[in-house]
Amino acid sequence: MKKITLFSDGSALGNPGPGGYAAILRFGDKEREICGGELHTTNNRMELLGVIEGLRALREPCEVAIVSDSSYVVKGINEWLGDWVKRDFKKVKNPDLWMEYIKVAKPHRVSATWVRGHDGHPENERCDILAKDEAQKMKEKRQ
Repeated sequence: MKKITLFSDGSALGNPGPGGYAAILRFGDKEREICGGELHTTNNRMELLGVIEGLRALREPCEVAIVSDSSYVVKGINEWLGDWVKRDFKKVKNPDLWMEYIKVAKPHRVSATWVRGHDGHPENERCDILAKDEAQKMKEKRQ
């Protein structure tokens, strides 16, 4: 099983507002950047969508180490998701995205690690720039 590192970040200009997400997939010395955005969204939705789109891009089952500065995403994956599923996502924000996460994560072995944002972590900083650029593009589309 290939070992992949998935770095991700999300951004929203306003919460809600125009938003962007980014992911960097790394396998050995190869990297792929994925980014996109939405016209009206929240920061947490973009943080989670970065992970989802990164996982969606994988073409075979992998061991995936997610690295994110979003405690919402990391704790959601590592701690909260099991209970949310048992409660059928009652009183959970973004159930549509969490259900999509479950679907795209299913073939993989996933672990998630939190890193402090804006703290010099090179891949996190790169994802932050990409996500903010996408959010800005969405803002310009709205005007």
